Amino acid sequence: MKNLNFRHLFYFWQVAKLGHLTRAARQLHVSQSALSAQIRQLEGYLGKPLFDRAGRTLVLTEFGTTVLDYADGIFGLGQELMAAVRGGEGQLVQRLRVGAVATLSRNFLENLLRPVLGQLQIRLSLESGTLEELLGRLHVHNLDVVFSNRPVVAEVGRPWRCVRIDRQSVCMVGPPRSGSKPFRLPSDAAGQRFVVPGSSSDIRSQFDLWCEKRGLKVEIAAEVDDMAMLRLLARDSGAITVVPEVVVQDELRDGRLKRYCVVPGVFEYFYAITGQRRMPPAILKKLL
Repeated sequence: MKNLNFRHLFYFWQVAKLGHLTRAARQLHVSQSALSAQIRQLEGYLGKPLFDRAGRTLVLTEFGTTVLDYADGIFGLGQELMAAVRGGEGQLVQRLRVGAVATLSRNFLENLLRPVLGQLQIRLSLESGTLEELLGRLHVHNLDVVFSNRPVVAEVGRPWRCVRIDRQSVCMVGPPRSGSKPFRLPSDAAGQRFVVPGSSSDIRSQFDLWCEKRGLKVEIAAEVDDMAMLRLLARDSGAITVVPEVVVQDELRDGRLKRYCVVPGVFEYFYAITGQRRMPPAILKKLL
């Protein structure tokens, strides 16, 4: 091990994470030729190629994937150490780095984080992205937690801890209706125009099954994956929208929208996903 150059291994780790030599060189502030030479030196020392080229991108070989698992453990633990030093319980300012999937309701996220918002001793950073992108950042300890409306399961090398933290009822909402007659299911929904979550959403799957069981046929005016856009269409389209109440809580409060009914048995679930940490941030333990 005395001949293993850990700088070369670190450079490999960065290239493997980005999948692109040019981007890694820019991030590491070295020339692309120097970075490429150091990767080749590491391959020479280890005796096997770490990457295959696919156009301009680099793809890990099977051996490269094995080396990456070890590099994740080495440098991921180092980043965890620095995060603990910078944001530990004894520090004046604690850091909390949060990832949220792009389809998650921003109202829900704000409500969840309200206990730490505005606290001078906490520095909060928020990132949005796909679940896969955020899990990659969580794996190398660039995030402390990922909030998602989709669960994940632990896998080899990535022992996620996925905890369900909330469940929200799904409602039908729309413009205020004339008269005081209550909205009745399923009769009042038949033939109406609906704005619904996209086909990849768990809410949509539950709603479609709910309609199928009751023989209810509705006209789909729009399908929307993004909760922020679903909120806008609920407010402006004039159609009935199938949405968790938290998404449109402000519009319901000020009377621009009316909750017609709760869709029985249809829910959105919310999860907190963390990795294995020896020293999880104290503020995250309190929050969860």
